[in-house]
Amino acid sequence: MNKWVAVTGLGALLVCVAFQPLRVSAASADWRVRSSLAPPTSQRERHPEINAAIRSLERAKAYLQKAAHDFGGHRAEALEAVDKALDQLRQALKYDKK
Repeated sequence: MNKWVAVTGLGALLVCVAFQPLRVSAASADWRVRSSLAPPTSQRERHPEINAAIRSLERAKAYLQKAAHDFGGHRAEALEAVDKALDQLRQALKYDKK
């Protein structure tokens, strides 16, 4: 049960990160403005969603490690799940570079 809760929590975190609304100013809402401000293709970050998920998971891990309580006994398993997710995402990025 605890593993299921940790995996479910991690899945919910990844969904939140993947579907986090973009914060754009009113001026850049127009696609022509956005496209003119975009960096050249060679400078764009590859897989920005995966990189954003990695950053978010790293922040969640730091928060869990510093938290004053153990989240009903789920902190250790959540940290383990976060580590596994980070490892898988980093491996995916390495595989893409091959």
